[in-house]
Amino acid sequence: MKFPRHAAAVLGLALLLLVTGAEAAGALGPPALRARHASLAPQLAENAFGGPLVLQSEEAARRIEGDVYAVLDHPFAVVSAALADPAQWCDILILHLNTKYCRRSGDLLEVRVGKKEEQSVNSATLLRFAWRPAVVRPDYLSVEMVAAEGPYDTRDYRLLAEAVPLEDGRTFLHMGYALSYGMASNLALNLYLGTVGRDKVGFTRANGGFVGGQRGVVERNTMRYYLAIDGYLRSLAAPPAERLEQRLKTWFNATEKYPRQLHEVDQADYLRMKRNEVARQSAVNPARP
Repeated sequence: MKFPRHAAAVLGLALLLLVTGAEAAGALGPPALRARHASLAPQLAENAFGGPLVLQSEEAARRIEGDVYAVLDHPFAVVSAALADPAQWCDILILHLNTKYCRRSGDLLEVRVGKKEEQSVNSATLLRFAWRPAVVRPDYLSVEMVAAEGPYDTRDYRLLAEAVPLEDGRTFLHMGYALSYGMASNLALNLYLGTVGRDKVGFTRANGGFVGGQRGVVERNTMRYYLAIDGYLRSLAAPPAERLEQRLKTWFNATEKYPRQLHEVDQADYLRMKRNEVARQSAVNPARP
C-alpha cells in the first residue's frame, strides 16, 4: 500500500482538531472547569512553556487524545464572541501550516488540509465538520465541531473548546481532542514517523528526552493551534486593515520560541504562502490553483 508523503501532515492536523466520540471526555462544564483551573494552578504558574499553559496527551490502541489548558490574556467577552463564531474559526485555522483553506457552508466548516507549502485547493484533503450550536453564557462558553469520517481511514472527529472568565479579566480555556484511526492511517503514520518524521518530538519529557511518535505529532499540533487562537485574539485589538498581517507574524514568531518542535519553514515563505491562502479563502471560486 502506497501513501502520499503529505499523508502524515493531514493526519497530524487531524490529531489536534479532533476529539473522538464515545471514548472522549466531553465538556467539563463551568464548575468542573473552574475546579480544574484551581487544581492546575502550580503547573500553570511554573512550566517549560514560560506561560500559563498545561499540555497533556495520551496514546492508546488506535486512539490518541489530549487536552490543553491555558490562561488567555484576553477578556472572556472577546474570547466568547470569537470562538462562538464559526466564520472566525476559519480565520484561526488558516494560520496552521497545513491548513490550505476553510469556509463556512451552512452548518458545515469545510477545511482543506495538506502540505507545508503552497498547493491547489483541489489537491488538498477535504474535512467536513458539522458545527453544533455553541453554549454561550455570561460565565461560560462551549463550542463543538464533529465529523464522522476523515482521510486515510480516520473517523469520529470532534473539536471541543470551552472557557470561563477569571477574576483578573483573563480567560481560562480548555481544548479537548482525540482521534480514532484504522489500519490505513496507522500504516501511514508509522511510515512517516519511521522516515522523514523520525527526529520530530513533542513537548512532554519522558525517559530523559521528549516524547516522539504519535504523541509528538499531537503535541506539536496542539501547540500550533493554541498559538493560533491566542494570535488571532491578539490581532483583534489592531485596526481591521492590520489584523491579518499581525496575526500571521504573531503566530510565526510564537512558534519560533520552540524551534526543536515547531520550526518548519522560514518566515518569508510562511507569510507569502498564508497571504495567498487567505486571499484564496475569501475568493468566490477558491478551487483554482
